Amino acid sequence: MIPLLSKKKINPYQAALSEISPLAARHKKKKITRSNIELLVMVSLGIIFIAVFAYLPMFGLILAFKSGDGYLNIMDAIFKSQWAGFDNFAAFFEDPDFKDVILNTIGLNTLQLCINFPLPIIFAILLSELPWKRIRKVIQVITYFPYFLSWIIYGGIILALINSDGIVNTILINLGIVDEAVNFGEAQYFWATIIITSLLKGMGWGSIIYVAAIAGIDPQLYEAADMDGATRWHRIIHITVPSIAPTIVLFFILSVSGILNNGFDHIWTFQNQINLARSEVLDTFIYKYGVVNLQYSYTTAAGFFKSVVAIVLLGVGNFIAKKTTGNGVF
Repeated sequence: MIPLLSKKKINPYQAALSEISPLAARHKKKKITRSNIELLVMVSLGIIFIAVFAYLPMFGLILAFKSGDGYLNIMDAIFKSQWAGFDNFAAFFEDPDFKDVILNTIGLNTLQLCINFPLPIIFAILLSELPWKRIRKVIQVITYFPYFLSWIIYGGIILALINSDGIVNTILINLGIVDEAVNFGEAQYFWATIIITSLLKGMGWGSIIYVAAIAGIDPQLYEAADMDGATRWHRIIHITVPSIAPTIVLFFILSVSGILNNGFDHIWTFQNQINLARSEVLDTFIYKYGVVNLQYSYTTAAGFFKSVVAIVLLGVGNFIAKKTTGNGVF
């Protein structure tokens, strides 16, 4: 008689583990290469930068709830001042200048959102429709260059051009549009100056992300549209714009969340005593009261208020965008 072979039960999990174990062992034996170390160092530098300049300063937010105004040493204001609760917030909201500062901030940012936000998108679409690559590159270089100039340099050039004896007033007088030189430093011209200068400086650079998004669209979509007899306008409306819609929504939400951020260096360059009624915004207000007048707690409360509004607007904008377009930041 042939003896029966004993049947040993095989655990399926052990069988699967035996198949995976060579891969796992091979993975464990993999050494850290020099390229991985370099990549780790680069990432670590970014993390350290964010931790030092973004998260560590958050400790100073406690000044918004303390009586730290008037201290010469800000560390003494943080650690030695008394707790004040929400008194700084109440003082900020009851400030006589609060209404004008908020209206200037929101009004100027709303105009920039309506004008300066869509124009880089339109510029990127028009740029992508140019059939001549050399002309396209020349236009890109010309429009990108102002972004690399600081607002002090760029603003100084603009102020020289719009001065009473500058080239702008000279042209306006020679064309008979005005009889005498216009003082563009007055309050009534401030918002227009800010919008036009920010557009000239940032439109080219702001279009880069949209140019990249348009370059990533499948060319076969345009070829199929051409075969169906679609015009250039139809291709823009039905292919280009829907394809870059997620990018547009993302940057629109971020722009809405920054409705209280005007950009200090831009406003400060063109601000003077004549146009303060239209040029005083939250950024300049916080600088003058916090740095110049040493009202640390008062201006920290103002900055805290601005941050809370930004977070709320980011959440609301993201919720609305997800409900309407299906795209959002998170």
